[in-house]
Amino acid sequence: MSTADRDGASDDDGALRTFVAELDPVVFGVGFVVAASIVVAFLLREERTLELMEGTNEFLWTSFGWAYLVSMFALVAFVLFLIFGPWGNIKLGDPDEDPEFSFLAYFAMLYSAGIAAGIVFWGPAEAIFHYSTPSPFSGVEAETTGAAVSALQYTFFHWGLSAWSAYVIIGIPIAYFAYRKGAPMRISTIIAPIVGLDNLEGPWAKLVDILAVFATIGGIATTLGLVGNQFLVGLEYAGGVSFGDAGTVLVITGLTVAFTISVALGVEKGIRRVSYFNMGLFGLLTVAAFVLGPSVYIMTVGTQALGAYINEFVSMSLFMGASETGGQGADSGFVGAWTVFYWAWWFSWAPFVGLFIARISRGRTVRQVAATGVVASTAVTIPWFATMGGTSIFLESSGQAEILGTLEAWGFNEAVAGYPLFEALPAGELLTVLFLVLVTTFFVTSADSSTLALGMLTTGGKRKPSTINRVIWGALMGALASLLMVAGGTTALQQAAIIAGGPFAVITLVAVGVMISVFGSRRALFLREEDRSEAPTGQAMPEDD
Repeated sequence: MSTADRDGASDDDGALRTFVAELDPVVFGVGFVVAASIVVAFLLREERTLELMEGTNEFLWTSFGWAYLVSMFALVAFVLFLIFGPWGNIKLGDPDEDPEFSFLAYFAMLYSAGIAAGIVFWGPAEAIFHYSTPSPFSGVEAETTGAAVSALQYTFFHWGLSAWSAYVIIGIPIAYFAYRKGAPMRISTIIAPIVGLDNLEGPWAKLVDILAVFATIGGIATTLGLVGNQFLVGLEYAGGVSFGDAGTVLVITGLTVAFTISVALGVEKGIRRVSYFNMGLFGLLTVAAFVLGPSVYIMTVGTQALGAYINEFVSMSLFMGASETGGQGADSGFVGAWTVFYWAWWFSWAPFVGLFIARISRGRTVRQVAATGVVASTAVTIPWFATMGGTSIFLESSGQAEILGTLEAWGFNEAVAGYPLFEALPAGELLTVLFLVLVTTFFVTSADSSTLALGMLTTGGKRKPSTINRVIWGALMGALASLLMVAGGTTALQQAAIIAGGPFAVITLVAVGVMISVFGSRRALFLREEDRSEAPTGQAMPEDD
């Protein structure tokens, strides 16, 4: 064997040893077995697996739809308290420590990880659906001016403050305990004050981390499947070529390879650089669509919708929908299909986005993280949906594009909505290409952050898990997304998100309780260097009183 061969073999052996040595065998083992078992179940018993998913999904949103809504509203209220209340000055790190990343890099990474390709996927699609079938909350007639305002209002609601609150609720306590108490960087760190720092290897901590792995797999597989579907539909719409099941697998495999390359480069060279590109292209596409589209209409309807969103936020947050018998209940098709699905999807994303936010938030204050993660992110998101949704509705209502007709012809597949929209605008072909590129790069950063989070979760909190670990999770999520798309399409993906996100909603509420307990103590407001000590062995972490 040549020296080069020996060196290569040695490097491979070293990488494998590192991978094995860093693993948390319980969390990795259970998470891997669950994910692999779902893949095998789809391969061997596809119909039965889909039936179980459908039954579980229906039970959750009909019986516990209220819990999703109440939980998310509580998170939003608490985030606003963190921003404007007395705990906002608490530093996530040493008292005199500067932030690890500049604000521009911090916001770009946070936003790219948290919003992902979903914003591109649903931007042209969601408002036109609400325009055609308005929410029962609005009480307006379909395809009217009132329906246009209501459509954007509900789109802002689904992607605004509520969507981001779950992320920072998870990220802030993890960052606090990791950077001030020396706790490991993982989801179970949230319960450190309850079980004690020295008991984070116990069964309760393992259970929390396993739930986080489960939710992350469901959340990222949903997104990966939606992105793959958008690519396939775009290729078929533009070129008239249908790729079938094999094409679905190939496209999702290609996306998986793309983010695996970025994974190997790490946070500094991979995620940060792609995030900068994301935000630049995102801004360019928004401005281009606004200038080339119905600018006055976008501003007029968008402004009314924003005012309605702000004025009716509380009522929308707690609206359960009208049942078929005329009473109020969680069996409203609109609430279950839209709001409950979105809230569950955000809950399923909360573990890995929250963990990623904690990873990049060292040196920042609680107020900075909450305001950046919720208020600033919402402020950037609303113009996108106002532009894309407003343009979609205007083109449809004025007869300049058959967007609803195209949706109907494609079996109401949401992925097709963007293509007739851009086709009707000047420079439509260029905008469509930029649209697809943005889908890809947003997905890459989200997949990066999710595999980083899965790596940290399954290695006991290691902040730089091995590439092998992250590639394994990427491959599993890609396989699961492919099978979900082939077997049940976007319906199966939505069901997976609701099932995965439900249990983790409980963890977000635990995080709120922990922050109230720890931040509410007097000493937490005036932390000194000597106060940053770990809890005594076997005891719960003391409060800063």
